[in-house]
Amino acid sequence: MEIEYSNFRKMHAPMEQELLQCFRDIYDSQWFIQGENLHRFEEEFAAYCGTKYCVGTGNGLDALQLMLRAYGIGEGDEVIVPSNTFIATALAVSYTGATPVFVEPKWETLELDPERLEEKITERTKGIIAVHLYGRLAEMDKILEIAKRHKLLVFEDAAQAHGAEYKGVKAGAFGNAAAFSFYPGKNLGAFGDAGAVVTNDREIAEKVRALGNYGSYQKYKHEFKGMNSRMDEIQAAILSVKLKSLDQWTEERKRIAEYYYANICNKWIELPQKTEQNVYHIFPVFCEKREELQQYLADRGIHTLIHYPTPMHLQGAYKDMGCFAGDFPIAEKICARELSIPLYPGLTEQEIRYIVDTMNAFQVNE
Repeated sequence: MEIEYSNFRKMHAPMEQELLQCFRDIYDSQWFIQGENLHRFEEEFAAYCGTKYCVGTGNGLDALQLMLRAYGIGEGDEVIVPSNTFIATALAVSYTGATPVFVEPKWETLELDPERLEEKITERTKGIIAVHLYGRLAEMDKILEIAKRHKLLVFEDAAQAHGAEYKGVKAGAFGNAAAFSFYPGKNLGAFGDAGAVVTNDREIAEKVRALGNYGSYQKYKHEFKGMNSRMDEIQAAILSVKLKSLDQWTEERKRIAEYYYANICNKWIELPQKTEQNVYHIFPVFCEKREELQQYLADRGIHTLIHYPTPMHLQGAYKDMGCFAGDFPIAEKICARELSIPLYPGLTEQEIRYIVDTMNAFQVNE
């Protein structure tokens, strides 16, 4: 049996004609940037997240950067980020001229550890980026309480958590603002790069839009040194179609995850702590013999990925921070052991059982 790590065909098949009609309608309109499709999606996604405003951007990294710049984050400032996340979170801070400050996660939850947060706060700290990694919501109650006490901004990197919910509040509606990515592999994915910022602050939303439009509120009048980062009409139209199926896809992801939790049982393979606030963008497992497990699964037709093999503080991009192996041991442990197994809408019962049975049969020579 051959099982891809991800497969979009099964998700898109039921809506194929509607998606193709998007292309035809936009072609007929000959309006490709900042038109009705974008405005419609922004309204729909803001309502879905439970926020007042949504601003489409060119991609998720731009969304993060524009969000921070709109709040005045810049040179001399510090922004706290988890030590284990995709590098885009830190890059967005760096692009503003500010400094990312890494804080370790909890091993059990994989999310930023609020108990370690306060010791990294200094007089230069301006905000915290809570990353909802793998689709799991960060511990927002504790993070928000600490931020309020220290008068800090709270940003959400919700690139992997479309629709994740806690106590009736969805990802994107907890902090001052949130950034989303609609990279094709996300739970809500475009047919190319796209992103968005959501917020309840009208002034911030307008500034994000201006910063992403060459720093301009009005054509040829430039208030800021902006950039070009706008979601195009095709991506907006596609996302509007797919948004209608997001909750259904999320339920399917949860069903598959439930089966994994109930049935993966192998002393060599560790699963993360289960949580209800999870939309399972990625299902990570952990193994000291990760490369052996990955090859074992590949030999049996099960394709996997690693998220992420090198922690941020050991990347060449951040060698100027002067960090060494051992400085962030939990992030390093996660990076050394994590393996992402297939989980997406459209996996068949036979495929899911095969993945579990194959993983349970994995052995290490002691």
